Amino acid sequence: MSLPPALLGNEQVVVGHDAPSGLRAIVAIHSTALGPALGGTRFVPYADLDAAMDDALALARAMTYKNALAGLPHGGGKGVIVGDPAHDKTPEVLRAYGRLVASLGGRYVTACDVGTYVADMDVVATVNPWTTGRSPEHGGAGDSGDLTAVGVHHGLKAVAEHLWGTPSLAGRRVAIAGVGKVGRRLAGHVLAEGGSVLVADVSADAVARLRAEHPTVEVAASADDLVEADVDVLAPCALGGMITAEVAERLTARAVCGGANNQLAAPALADRLAERGVLFAPDFLVNAGGVIAVGAEYAGRGTYDDAAARARAREIGATLLDVLRRATASGTTPLVAAEALAEERIAAAPPRPPFAGDPGR
Repeated sequence: MSLPPALLGNEQVVVGHDAPSGLRAIVAIHSTALGPALGGTRFVPYADLDAAMDDALALARAMTYKNALAGLPHGGGKGVIVGDPAHDKTPEVLRAYGRLVASLGGRYVTACDVGTYVADMDVVATVNPWTTGRSPEHGGAGDSGDLTAVGVHHGLKAVAEHLWGTPSLAGRRVAIAGVGKVGRRLAGHVLAEGGSVLVADVSADAVARLRAEHPTVEVAASADDLVEADVDVLAPCALGGMITAEVAERLTARAVCGGANNQLAAPALADRLAERGVLFAPDFLVNAGGVIAVGAEYAGRGTYDDAAARARAREIGATLLDVLRRATASGTTPLVAAEALAEERIAAAPPRPPFAGDPGR
């Protein structure tokens, strides 16, 4: 039996179907070399199961590097649920998904992601002890989008220091694509430093909410309008794949640094951006604030230390600066330098049984 190469790069991939609830889900465990795989769960109306599989595999791999660069004792994994959360998300579906994750015995620890929220994780946790991103009333970190935005903010400051010699965002113009959990908060951070913000989002409600908080925010008609806008940095903060080959040719910003996962439609686009003089801050490094939050929740076993998690999220800027300096010294792209640093950390970890779970919940 031959398997697709993408599958062979993972320790374990599980496809689950629960007929009574209608659940269709995939859990991909890319690596447990550093510890139990940790990554969020997406609830998305994928075109088909193949599209869901592609997303799960790419995201799980990114989580391995993200957790390694964040200094967390976790490997990388991801869960995806196929369906429209507005219509298909029910307590029965969430509990069925929780049972699927629990069947892995702690090898994968789940959390929130696109289409899932704190209240959903509270439901999942009723049948699965390996659940994070729960409400504070249940000892959880709550909405991890807060710390994700903190990490991206400090990533932007590192980009500014590398490109312009100062970490200040004062006078810088940032285009934010997507103003949901992360982009809305990121806009506030940029504005608080004296920068200006141009945004786009498919949700008029999301834009209206942001404008109510920050009336000076400018709004573009679509994310495509941000590509050639007069801005210093483009911050993708919605779904992945925004940087296509066509966008890479048209982009006028000096840097790409945002909260979305898998921002490049293909890894080779990092090379093209570099050729055009555009700095690409690796997304799996910059957006690690959320996983830092849920990692702290998991380590606390019901007691979440927000101050410690917040301090670690701020360290993302220092890590990015290290990666940018490594890339400059070695003549590689920041993406290659970040992956190399993550691989170094994984290789330095003490040996673990290849299929060890976590008995300690």
